[in-house]
Amino acid sequence: MAGTAWAVSQPVWAEYAYNLQIPASKVAQDVFDLHNLIMLVCLGIFIVVFGAMFYSLLKHRKSVGHKAAHFHENTTVEVIWTVIPFVILMGMAYPAAKVVIDMKDTSNPDLSIKVTGYQWKWGYTYLNDGVSFYSTLSTPRDQIEGTAAKGENYLLEVDEPMVVPVGKRVRLLITANDVIHSWWVPALGAKQDAIPGFIRDSWFKADKIGTYRGQCVELCGKDHGFMPIVVEVVSEADYQAWVEKKKGAASSAAADNDKTFDQAELMARGEKVYAGNCAACHQANGMGLPGVFLPINGSKVATGPVDAHIGTVLNGRPGTAMAAFGRQLSDADIAAVVTYQRNAWDNKTGDAVQPAQIAAARGGAEAAAPAAQ
Repeated sequence: MAGTAWAVSQPVWAEYAYNLQIPASKVAQDVFDLHNLIMLVCLGIFIVVFGAMFYSLLKHRKSVGHKAAHFHENTTVEVIWTVIPFVILMGMAYPAAKVVIDMKDTSNPDLSIKVTGYQWKWGYTYLNDGVSFYSTLSTPRDQIEGTAAKGENYLLEVDEPMVVPVGKRVRLLITANDVIHSWWVPALGAKQDAIPGFIRDSWFKADKIGTYRGQCVELCGKDHGFMPIVVEVVSEADYQAWVEKKKGAASSAAADNDKTFDQAELMARGEKVYAGNCAACHQANGMGLPGVFLPINGSKVATGPVDAHIGTVLNGRPGTAMAAFGRQLSDADIAAVVTYQRNAWDNKTGDAVQPAQIAAARGGAEAAAPAAQ
């Protein structure tokens, strides 16, 4: 068998580890130490209890002449086996409560970030710096479908990581747009459920520059396993440079909303937007998943009135897994992906939807202008 084919055909084994991830924050270190302490206590209890049990079975068995004792109660023994477990539990509860209280203390942050869970991506809004973006799985589809070798960070890589400065106390305001998610990066000691209609908070302060990975750990739907988290911890100078770069990109995106594109430009851009936002459900070929997600190729939406198509992408479909992308994508991106869907595969409407039409639809205008032919 050829080397490449052999690599593709092999199963992907999770990285072997006997303990938690290496801590990169004080809270994570406290959790790590607490975990080891409790495991040692449990190990000690195991040795004492099973040691006494096996000793009794071996030394007091019938075959060596021992006879069973007959007694019903012993006050001293009952007091001892009540007091000792109580003392052990109290000894375990104190450090555990101390760590939990520290994990919940989100006061005096240096930086606040609103985190919103979507099916199946994360939205980040930096409340101090005016930066906002979405973070989506970037593992190539051919790896997911098994036609290419798995990458080093398979299903744990994103197109836009969260970036934070090292040594700064970061407060996370966590919520969800659709179903319950859960934001978890173990190396930073941060884990909090994201619940629609509620804002819950958590925090971390990274002590080391590096890349830290996590996942949504709430079963949030079909692509639950395709919702990773990546946090890039950088120096203060690099963080400020990143903020300026993101602001520049936001200005450029805003300028795109005022442009008029030709169909080729819209198709090229729309293909990328589709791959990052739609292909997980509707597949790269637009055929969807029978019985789960409807196809776009040949659908009445993608070949019917353009206004209805725009409305579906903007607002989603209540009661279904079709998310509303109005808050997630810019006018230019929505115009591009609608154009792509209406002209890709067997769909050949010839429409070229412009950002101005999306803006009109957002504003509740009577009707967007007809698509250019």
